[in-house]
Amino acid sequence: MIIDAHHHLWDVSRGYAWLDDLPALNRTFTTAELRETLARNGVGRSILVEAGRRDPAEATEFLALARETPEIAGVVAWCDLACPQLPTSGALVGARSQIQAETDPGYLSRPEVRRGLQTIAARSLTYDLVVRVDQLRACAAAAEATPELTFVLDHLGKPSIRDGGAGHKTWREAVAPLTKLPNVLAKLSGLVTEANWNTWRPADLHPFVDTALGLFGPRRLMFGSDWPVCLLAASYERVLDALTTNLTSLTGPERDEIFSGTAIRAYRLAL
Repeated sequence: MIIDAHHHLWDVSRGYAWLDDLPALNRTFTTAELRETLARNGVGRSILVEAGRRDPAEATEFLALARETPEIAGVVAWCDLACPQLPTSGALVGARSQIQAETDPGYLSRPEVRRGLQTIAARSLTYDLVVRVDQLRACAAAAEATPELTFVLDHLGKPSIRDGGAGHKTWREAVAPLTKLPNVLAKLSGLVTEANWNTWRPADLHPFVDTALGLFGPRRLMFGSDWPVCLLAASYERVLDALTTNLTSLTGPERDEIFSGTAIRAYRLAL
């Protein structure tokens, strides 16, 4: 079974201001469309991740969708790290905030933020990191200071794939300290939108996927489509095919870890 460890849904009437600049995505994406997309691609389960609304009500709405949608095995909900308030539900498997939007380089070192991470750990939840490359070293410090919490690095830390070798060098140097921490996992997700949307090829992703395999290993990596955000650059089918193409050197059991095993462990999924 394939598990998609990272996708979104949104109802534009509920307020997603960031979509105003992305007309191709500025519409409602429903569970019916998700289910059809997953079925068409042979994906059995998925993780629904907060979608940048920054509203506690979104978590309640997403948990309701999970109860109604068998394919949604878990929800990673938004929370304010300085004061995390999360609902209690069997479908809640993790938390995330928009750290990529923070301009304070010391944000992850703030005492209230560190306490928030400890609170999430005490709830036996994971914490997803959606960050910029320049924030990766601060992420390593936070993860080292909170060893009881499992961190999941979304989109490999958003390397600048469109910049080729230069982007790879900058990202590799920044992500290396994070990969040495056993409580940090990563998602092979969101890569096509960090490449050139119009001209990217699977080969453009290869240096980044290959480096992630070398630094994290298959048991600490998981597949995520980042649908429907991926539609800016590629269909769901093309995203899945590109990753499969870049994993041909792995054994069957290693691919199974990336496509299901790591996500099951990271999010404590009971399938």
